[in-house]
Amino acid sequence: MSPRAVAALQSADLILCEDTRHTRKLLTHFGIDRPTDSYHEHNEDAKAEALIERIEQGQTLALVSDAGMPVISDPGYRIVRLARERGITVVPIPGPFAAVLALAASGIAPLPFTFLGFAPHRQGERLDFYRRAAELGHTTVVYESPERVIASLEDALQVLGDTEVTVAREMTKMHEELLSGTIGEVLERLQQRERIYGEITLVFAAAAR
Repeated sequence: MSPRAVAALQSADLILCEDTRHTRKLLTHFGIDRPTDSYHEHNEDAKAEALIERIEQGQTLALVSDAGMPVISDPGYRIVRLARERGITVVPIPGPFAAVLALAASGIAPLPFTFLGFAPHRQGERLDFYRRAAELGHTTVVYESPERVIASLEDALQVLGDTEVTVAREMTKMHEELLSGTIGEVLERLQQRERIYGEITLVFAAAAR
């Protein structure tokens, strides 16, 4: 947390959170006592208009997510879009963004790169997802769940060939870990684990074929 981010939360009339319980831990750590409200993927469309009205009445709202950057594979797009349409100032404050941090630490050529967000859950859709990545010919950054990371890497291997990959786990957190090698090498190491934990970011070099 930067001093600027702490100051923004201290001065907000309302803090919008994916999960107020998670955010309360953060606020308590910095001694911040401000009202919070839940704002997540299941209610953002319904709540955005009323929240914008509060800003138009003179309030300052802050938006945080449980992990990572709001709007980027996290809630926030709807309210930011409405704010821009109404001429309301939107101030982005830098914070952790696993996709860029994993790319920076991977040693894989960073430009050009494409961030594709979360890979699809179903295998057929996921194979198509990796085919589109292959056609781009870019370094590709993908988010994946710990439960599906092995299946996702197996699909990537099938489509991209045995190109270089970095599996970044729990970026900026206590158990941060980066595994690098070819997809086949990293798969073999992960398959030896009883269970995989944490938020996963995959950084793939351009397709080998």
